[in-house]
Amino acid sequence: MIREHFEHKQTITTILADEQAHIEAAKAGMLAARHDLEAFLLKDPYFGVTFEPYDPPAESRTVRRMGAASVSAGVGPMAAVAGTIAWAGAEAMQEAGASFGVVDNGGDIALFSDREVRVGIHAGASPFSDRLAFLVRPQEEILGICTSSATVGPSISFGVADAVCIFSRDVSLADAWATALCNTLLPGEEEPFTALEGTGVMGALAIIGEAVMTWGDLPPIAGASVDPSLITRGEP
Repeated sequence: MIREHFEHKQTITTILADEQAHIEAAKAGMLAARHDLEAFLLKDPYFGVTFEPYDPPAESRTVRRMGAASVSAGVGPMAAVAGTIAWAGAEAMQEAGASFGVVDNGGDIALFSDREVRVGIHAGASPFSDRLAFLVRPQEEILGICTSSATVGPSISFGVADAVCIFSRDVSLADAWATALCNTLLPGEEEPFTALEGTGVMGALAIIGEAVMTWGDLPPIAGASVDPSLITRGEP
């Protein structure tokens, strides 16, 4: 297996593949998606700054995915940008013939696999951070696993959660809903999970300090010792 770190502007990724050609395909797919988004932002800069749901007409599939996810989750479309870019990278890997591929865009993951994949959970200062992992079964269809945190990373958050992980076949949707729930969840409060019914979200996990909350259909969770050096972050 090949693991490669790739950065372009705000896109900071780790790509896993069996062949270098599939790594290159992922890069090309992500760059194409970024190009589409950047071209649209020149025409409609509001898309890039609003925190409100916004789904304007667009030819770009990248923009359409972000806009639709924005409306579903009740957040601004840029809340879905990392997952959407990762999704484009994973799709390009499949188009290049890959049967295994993981694109981790700063904690927002798109993957497909012919083997079990362990996905570690990083949750800041929570005692569960780097001690748990999802055991994701083999699957041909791309799966989105997106995480938002109010205590880790540079993204804007209005909440207190150390980690909110969302699973969906729609990677843009997973990213937007991770942000939305991270903005609202409080320890012991599970009512916000009811908003996920009928959205296309498969399952959710939230960690706030010593509290762990789950909803829907999640992969098995096992104990783990996550190597911090494998967490996708910008290079100094």
